[in-house]
Amino acid sequence: MRMLRSTLDHVRLRDKMLLLYFLCVFVPVVLTNLIFYHVTSQNVKEQRMQDISRALEQIKIEFYREFEDAMEISSIFYTDHQLNELLEQTYPHPAEYIAAYDSYLRRMLNNTYSPVYHSVGGMTIYTDNPTLLDSGGISFIDERVKSLPWYAKIPPGRQSKPIFVRTDDGTGEQLHPFSLIRRMNYFYSENGHEKILKIELRMSSIQEIFHNLNLRGSLFLLNERGEIEYTTDPRIDINHKVVAYSTLQQPKDTIEFKTNYVLTSNLNGWSIVTAVSGDEVLYEMEKSRNFVLLLTCMNMLLPTLIIIWITRSLNVRIHRILKHMKKVKNQHFELIPGTESRDEIGQLTGEFNRMMLKIKRLINDVYVADIQRKNLEILRRHAQLNALHSQINPHFLFNALETIRMRSLMKHEDETARIIHNMARIFRNSLVWNKDRVTLREELELIRCFLEIQQYRFGERIQYEVQARPEDLDYLLPKMVVLTLVENASIHGIEPLKHGGRIEIHFERREERLMLTVRDDGVGMSLEQVQRLYGYMHRQEEMGERIGLQNVIYRLKLYYGSRFELDIRSAPGEGTEIRIIIPADRESFSSSAQ
Repeated sequence: MRMLRSTLDHVRLRDKMLLLYFLCVFVPVVLTNLIFYHVTSQNVKEQRMQDISRALEQIKIEFYREFEDAMEISSIFYTDHQLNELLEQTYPHPAEYIAAYDSYLRRMLNNTYSPVYHSVGGMTIYTDNPTLLDSGGISFIDERVKSLPWYAKIPPGRQSKPIFVRTDDGTGEQLHPFSLIRRMNYFYSENGHEKILKIELRMSSIQEIFHNLNLRGSLFLLNERGEIEYTTDPRIDINHKVVAYSTLQQPKDTIEFKTNYVLTSNLNGWSIVTAVSGDEVLYEMEKSRNFVLLLTCMNMLLPTLIIIWITRSLNVRIHRILKHMKKVKNQHFELIPGTESRDEIGQLTGEFNRMMLKIKRLINDVYVADIQRKNLEILRRHAQLNALHSQINPHFLFNALETIRMRSLMKHEDETARIIHNMARIFRNSLVWNKDRVTLREELELIRCFLEIQQYRFGERIQYEVQARPEDLDYLLPKMVVLTLVENASIHGIEPLKHGGRIEIHFERREERLMLTVRDDGVGMSLEQVQRLYGYMHRQEEMGERIGLQNVIYRLKLYYGSRFELDIRSAPGEGTEIRIIIPADRESFSSSAQ
C-alpha cells in the first residue's frame, strides 16, 4: 500500500483524474453492461432456438397429418369389399361397366373423400382388368405404367404394406408429387387381376406447411437413407437425381435443427432438417445489443461531462500556478491574474501572489545590492587572471620551441628537431579549442606525434601500430579522446615494464558506428580499478579537476549522451584493451556545442 501511494504521488493530477474516471465510472459501467448484454443475449438465443425447434416440430406434425389422411383413405379402399368386386368383375359390354361406375365407383373416386381430405390431390386405381375403361380415376396397367419408377418400387407378392414415394408420371411437373401406393390384395382375386391404388398428395398443401414464416432457413425432408425427398431450397434439383443431405456444403455459421419420425408405419427413419444461418439466430440478439449500447452511452455521457467540468476547474488553475512558479526560476516574478476563489486552489493562488510581492521587495532591498557587490569582485579577479595570463603568453612558448628547433636543425640534430616540432604541435593543439571535434586524420597526426616523442624517450622499449582505412579518415570524433587513451597506455601500461611493450590503435567503421580501440600489453588493471572507471559512466558531476579516462568519459557523455558505448578489458599482468563506440558522423557540431 505504501509503495502504491508513493507511486501515485508521482502521477500528474490530470492523469489521476483520468485514472479515477476509468476505475470508478468507465470500467464499472462497461463491465455491468457487458454482463447484462451477455445474459440477455443468451436468453434471446435460447428463446429463438426454442422457437425454431417448436416450428420444426409443428411442420413435422402437420406433414404427418397429411400422410395419415392418405393412409386412412388407402385403408378404406383396401378393405372395401364392394369396390374390390366391381374391379374384379368381367363386364361383357362397356355399358354394364358404366352403370357400375356410376352407381359406386364415381362416388368413391371423386365425391366421397375430396371435400373431407383437402391434402389429397387425386386418386387413381390401376388394374389389368381389360373390361374396365381407362378413364374417371381408373387406369389400365400397360407397359408405360410398368416402366414408371414408382411401379418398380411396389413390393411383389401379397404384401399389403403401402409405400410412400415421389412419383413421376411423365407430365413434366416442376416438382414430383408425393404419392401413397398400395396393392389392393386384401380379398382373394378370383380372376387374378392386379389392382394398385395411388393417392397423390396436394403439393400446394405440403409447400404451405414447409414454407413456415417462423423459419428463414432452408428445410429438408429426408428419407430413412438420408436422401432429400423435399426441400425449400430452389437450387437443389431432386427430380432428376438422388441428392444425399450429407453431400451439401453449408456455410460455416449454419446451425442445424433436426426432428425424426420414430415408431411410424411408413415414415419410420424419416426426418426433417432445417439449416438456419447464424445471423438469423442472432437477429434478435442484435436488437438487444443495440439497446445495451444505447443504455451504456447514456450511463457514461452524464458522468463524463460532470467529471470533465470538475477536472477542468482543478487542472487549469493548478497548471496556471505551476506555470508562474516555473517563471520564478528565470527571475520572472509575475502575479497570477484573476479573482481569488474560496476553495483550496484559490487560497494557494492568493498565497503565491503575496509571496511574490515579498520576494520582489527582498530582491530590491537586499539581493540586487549583493549581486552588484559580487559582480565587482568577479571583475576584479578577472582582471588579476588576465594580468597573470599576460605574463606567460602561449605565443612566447611556441616561439621559444621554434627557436630551439631551428638551432637543432642548424646543428644537424634532425631527430631532436622533429621531437621539438611534435611537442609544439601537441602543445598548440591542447591550448587551441576553437572546435571540439576533429577528423580522424587530425587525431592520427597528434597520436603519431605523441608516440614519436615516447620512442625518442624510451627507444625500442615502446612499439606501436596504427590501423585506419583511408575512406574513414573524414569521420569526426571528440578532440584528443583517443590521444588520452594512448597516453594512459604508454605512461601507466608500458613505462612501468623494464622490457617495454607494444601499443595497438585500431579505427574501424561498421555501418553507422565508429569503433575506436586502444590495446597494450602492459601491467594491466585490477577489477576494482575497472569497476571505478565504469562508475564514471553513471555519475552526474561537473568537470572539476578530473583527467585521463575520467575526462574522456565526461566529454563523451556531453557529446553523445547515451549513444556511445565503453568496453574495458584488463587484468593484472595481461595488458588493457579499451574500446569506444560512437555514432559515425561527418557533420560538425553547432556553434553552441563548440
